[in-house]
Amino acid sequence: MIGSVSSLPFAEIWLVDTEFIEPPGERPAVVCLVAQELRSGRTIRIWQDEFPDAPPFRIDEEALFVAYAADAELKCFHELGWPAPERVLDLHAEFRARTSGMDKSQRHGLLDALTFHGLPHITSEQKQAGRALVMKGPPWSAAERREILGYCESDVTPMGPLLERMLPRIRDHRLGLGRALLRGRYVSAVAAMELEGVPIDVPTLTAIRDHRDVIKLDLVREVDQAYGVYEGPTFKESRFEALLDGHGIAWPRTDKGHLSLEEKVFRAACDTYPWLHPLRELRDFLSKLKLEALEVGQDGRNRTALMPFVTKTGRNAPSNTKFVYGPSKWIRHLIKPEPGTALAYIDWSLQEWSISAVLSGDAEMLAVLESGDMYLEFAKLAGWCPPDATKATHREARDRAKPCVLALGYGMQAENLALKMGTSKHHAERTLQAYASRFSTYWAWAEARVEQGDLRRKMVSCFGWPLHIYDGARPNTLRNFQCQANGAEMMRLAACLMTERGLRVLCPVHDAFLLQAPIDELEATVHAAQSAMAEASRVVLDGYEVKTDVDLTRWPDRCTDGRGAALWGKINKLLRRRGAL
Repeated sequence: MIGSVSSLPFAEIWLVDTEFIEPPGERPAVVCLVAQELRSGRTIRIWQDEFPDAPPFRIDEEALFVAYAADAELKCFHELGWPAPERVLDLHAEFRARTSGMDKSQRHGLLDALTFHGLPHITSEQKQAGRALVMKGPPWSAAERREILGYCESDVTPMGPLLERMLPRIRDHRLGLGRALLRGRYVSAVAAMELEGVPIDVPTLTAIRDHRDVIKLDLVREVDQAYGVYEGPTFKESRFEALLDGHGIAWPRTDKGHLSLEEKVFRAACDTYPWLHPLRELRDFLSKLKLEALEVGQDGRNRTALMPFVTKTGRNAPSNTKFVYGPSKWIRHLIKPEPGTALAYIDWSLQEWSISAVLSGDAEMLAVLESGDMYLEFAKLAGWCPPDATKATHREARDRAKPCVLALGYGMQAENLALKMGTSKHHAERTLQAYASRFSTYWAWAEARVEQGDLRRKMVSCFGWPLHIYDGARPNTLRNFQCQANGAEMMRLAACLMTERGLRVLCPVHDAFLLQAPIDELEATVHAAQSAMAEASRVVLDGYEVKTDVDLTRWPDRCTDGRGAALWGKINKLLRRRGAL
């Protein structure tokens, strides 16, 4: 039977689970490992003081390493000094693929996957008790050791039947098992990046945490001078409404008629009215001032789960509070290279539009990407700059156009585009029509994605990441899936290439990577990283190479982000005024 485990082309198939203790921001302390060879039934149980110098089972290309959320096991491999398996099948990634697009209430733990496939398993209470015993930490009695090993084995035993149930769907594709092994390969890269973490300026972080109450009051007094919308530390909606009325700004409202004060509304408004940005940053800062959730280890590095394959398009979704690139932009100023090292932030330039242009075959869009600038092109169509404008001569118009262009990729219509542009609906409609006419091939292709999705009930990326389409799927989701899902494939392949070539990749950030290198090796590292990213783009886009931009930070400088620079400067001034720095 072609879908059965017995047909897999591997000499050995190892099901593996580990137990470990991993405090926030720290590297894992491995407690035990249980591995079972699926065909022979041979089982290996190892306690923490018995680990050998190398894996006690095959990890070459003739053996298949199977785990659920394999980045955890592979981090333990790294911590033990073991090489990573060459062939990894992550059943968590495959279950995510199986349920992509389904009801958001679907959970994705091992027990959830077993329940979904009608397989028996321990109860959630038993699992919680087992994990609690591990987290209790040493010393463990002999009986507790046996219990922990038994608990670990309870995760291994059902993986064989789960693999058997999932395998037909995993192989039901022209790429066969290859697409799943590519995802497993990426999970190995994720493990390497999660262990690296991002270097943080801990003294400044500590000062902000220790002085948060006085900073809060001082900052409100300083920033609110330009707005007058606070009463003490409290934001007053009535004052904000008066401010908006005074500037003639039509602000979105809730169903009950109140001003909508959601972060996404503020963010969209700031694209049109940049002078509101300090107020938005202040509100966001006050809501996250403690920064207690930011996971920083004793070595000063921000480590947190990167959560691969969590979104419908297969992208990562790390915590917005635990990950330094998640919260407000000013927090990125806490990223600082260690002495003697440098950081390189390398991102694809117009990745999403490059993918759209190639997949749609829009020659006009490709020409603009090759010789011009999509953001500047929109600014010209909107009448914000003359036809001969350049990025150097009209940077402000280009920056103003950027959020509009990105929003158009999601199918934004004239009414919302008008708000983002800060113009009338009529002007937005005319701009939208001019844009659709200029890139008519792409526009028709994008609309066809929606129709095809509705008809076929499934969409897939170039390497088989699926979106299962159910009634009620949003047209914008269908319109933008190919762009986002293939962008995710490009990111995953680039991460594999870079980590496998020995580069220190600290983390992915949507369409970018942060890398670290000694200062004297920075040039070679950047060249190798850009080469890997270029190679990944050529593979995904059938030969088309997406350009990359580089932002370098050498010790003793810190990373910066212009969108949060003003607030960061105010915070530092307040800390220095109080002698905290």
